[in-house]
Amino acid sequence: MKILFTGTAGQYGWPEPGCRCASCLSLPQSAWRAPLALFVDGTPADLRRPIITGTAGDLLLNATPFADTAPAEASYAAVLVDPTTAPHVLADLRRKGLISDATHLLAAALDHRTRSEADLTRHCILWGLQAVQDGQEVDTATPPTPRTPLPLRTLLLGGSRSGKSAEAELRLAAEPYVTYVATGPTGDDDPEWRTRVEAHRSRRPAHWTTTETTELAKTIAEATTPLLIDGIGSWLATLQWREPTRVADHCDALIEAWRRTPQPIVAVSDEVGLGVIPATASGRAFRDALGRLNQRLAAESEQVALVIAGRLLPL
Repeated sequence: MKILFTGTAGQYGWPEPGCRCASCLSLPQSAWRAPLALFVDGTPADLRRPIITGTAGDLLLNATPFADTAPAEASYAAVLVDPTTAPHVLADLRRKGLISDATHLLAAALDHRTRSEADLTRHCILWGLQAVQDGQEVDTATPPTPRTPLPLRTLLLGGSRSGKSAEAELRLAAEPYVTYVATGPTGDDDPEWRTRVEAHRSRRPAHWTTTETTELAKTIAEATTPLLIDGIGSWLATLQWREPTRVADHCDALIEAWRRTPQPIVAVSDEVGLGVIPATASGRAFRDALGRLNQRLAAESEQVALVIAGRLLPL
């Protein structure tokens, strides 16, 4: 199957005519894209249909407008995915075994919902997508570029409401199976905290498994799926309250498990050293202990980044 893209953007193109958002105004003219249109084996494709068949019977799944109703009765040579909905679509297709390493996963319907070309490239790498250009032809007889494997250990640091948890979830959103490790209190006796917990839960993909535990070393050692740990700060605070004399032992065990993890981990931790000096001895002890633990985890991680105002700063 040969797929020729004459346009790769959303309904109104990218940039959208007359739009003054940051994405549209900053997109260089060399990267401007026309609305999505393509030919399959020389024939114009009807993008109102979820499945397009090539001359040899190969199937192209158009998952841009049909993200939640994609037929699941066949395997696909290529899939068109809107980056806005890509993670849950790809996770679902991978979980059902409908795509493989031989499937061309193509980012299409691109527009200003993506902040920039750089963000598009980063998301494509995370999720195993190929960002095609207007005028580009994709031949599914040629194997796609292999997906970059997830790093085994990723540490994301940030302050309150920095976007660090959302960034962590984004990194694993296209995986078929994920275990979310919640280390903080459930908030059963605190309505405001319970509201925060529920907001986090509602944002996670429905197929993720959630476990609430402070036994991080054991959870990591026994992992059978990628882990998202949120977060290291609440874990340490709980230990300092429950077992203040054993905090160092628990930290050592965590570092050892982190080194030996059998599955990819994305962990969220608080960067607490940028504000005022805590007024209490316990607050200063927590700040110092978490700072030291963050340093140790970072030293054992393939990827470390600071999240500020929703922006990612690799470290």
